[in-house]
Amino acid sequence: MGLRFAFDGFVLDLERGDLRRGDEAVPLEPMAYAVLGHLVQNAERLVAKDELIDTVWDGRFISDAAVSTVIKSLRRALGDDGKQQRYIRTVHGRGFRFGASVEVSTSATVARQPTTDEPMPGTDTQVGQQPSIAVLPFTLIGHSEAFSAIADAIPGEMISTLSRLRWLTVVARGSSFRFRPPLQSLDTVRSALGVTYVLCGEVELLGSSLGVSVELVDSRTSGVVWGDRLTGRIDDVHEMRERIVALVVSAMEMHIPQHEARQAQLRSPSDLDAWSLYHIGLQHAYRFNKADNARASDYFRRATELDPHFARAQAARSFVSFQDAFLRYSADRTKAIDDARRYAERSVELDPMDPFANFNVGRANWLKGDPAAGQAWLDRAVSLSPSFAQGFYAHAWADIMSGKNSTALENLEKSISLSPLDPFRYAMLSAKGIAHFHNDNMEEGALWAEQGARTPGAHYLISAFAAAINQAAGNRERARYWTEETKARRSDASIDAFFNAFPVKNAKKRKELYDALVDLGFPEK
Repeated sequence: MGLRFAFDGFVLDLERGDLRRGDEAVPLEPMAYAVLGHLVQNAERLVAKDELIDTVWDGRFISDAAVSTVIKSLRRALGDDGKQQRYIRTVHGRGFRFGASVEVSTSATVARQPTTDEPMPGTDTQVGQQPSIAVLPFTLIGHSEAFSAIADAIPGEMISTLSRLRWLTVVARGSSFRFRPPLQSLDTVRSALGVTYVLCGEVELLGSSLGVSVELVDSRTSGVVWGDRLTGRIDDVHEMRERIVALVVSAMEMHIPQHEARQAQLRSPSDLDAWSLYHIGLQHAYRFNKADNARASDYFRRATELDPHFARAQAARSFVSFQDAFLRYSADRTKAIDDARRYAERSVELDPMDPFANFNVGRANWLKGDPAAGQAWLDRAVSLSPSFAQGFYAHAWADIMSGKNSTALENLEKSISLSPLDPFRYAMLSAKGIAHFHNDNMEEGALWAEQGARTPGAHYLISAFAAAINQAAGNRERARYWTEETKARRSDASIDAFFNAFPVKNAKKRKELYDALVDLGFPEK
């Protein structure tokens, strides 16, 4: 599908390679056509003369007189001149800018409309397929000579970073950056690029202040899926750039799968494909209870039966098997441990570059009582996706069990800042409590342990730790409260189950926890 740019009765059609005014073709020399194409596609900004030479003349040495000759030729063809500069404006000493308002469309949308029996591009035909996204250039509000490029730099970096997400197809910059602000129509982007999601944003440069807003939109419905905003000082532009890119990548890991699951639930169960089954399963898996874990396991099993090469679904089967073993949902814990390892290894075989697959291999090692053995896999997970919040959490947990408490706290801070609404938030907060406990910061540890135990999704082992640390810290009333909460959540909670889940290596800290649990009346098994 070629792009068409309309302005003042002119239509520049990049697919056909011509310029028309009404029904009449406007003759243009090749260089004049190339200059017009570049200026129109970048109509919202100034195009430096050097950039124009690099693009149109491939960086060859061209005199100023030669450039002026082409500009004059283009102006004549458009009925413009150097005095009016209605379309081609010269900014002396800097470059050129296109002066007219431009409307973007596609050849396909102009050529015909679909019949009533034909689905619109990007609608139901794309539900259940691997999602795709176009990151568009951001709108620049305000002006700064030093930082004006940031409106392109931030989305450009996002494209590079999002490309690491194996489950998401990211349109290349060369295509998505054709749609510069102001954006006329999401339908145009969807039709031209075939994407299910569009990420757009604004950069505000107002005095010494910098603000960056982002918005994720479902191109099928034009509904906003997620949005956020960061503010800071212009002097901190590079730190802001890193923060917004990390925020967006982490948000994609959470909000797109959740949105895909909601879309899938609107479909008939008989129409669900592997991708839809996987995302519905995720919703159940992150509720962290026995019944939902079983339902998630069934969805993931059906997904891998439909598509045995679906790496993320295999990793998800490892995820729920881990829960079966870790929280003792399954009567056969040995089989659950074996399944967690087997499915994780299968997912890595299918896609060794998927951070979620590597994450599950790392966690599977916890079940053998040796978290350190999985560290290399967790290192790899966060290297593959530096914004993978759950990877940093899992790494921190293994750090704690290995006695690296300072490193653990750094990784936990990263995980929480990257994904403040993560399904694992309860575990992240509780892990901070465990790290402080290992550093003998008992009151600080108790504070974080209780925050984790109160967070949605927290299971009985989390409240058991809150009980134990409060007892060890001398907070008897708080310890009794969390003991009652633990037994209400799981009547068979035991010391054996606690240490199977939390294989504390530090003998002193293990004894403190053991004595506290005994004092609170927890049975050995």
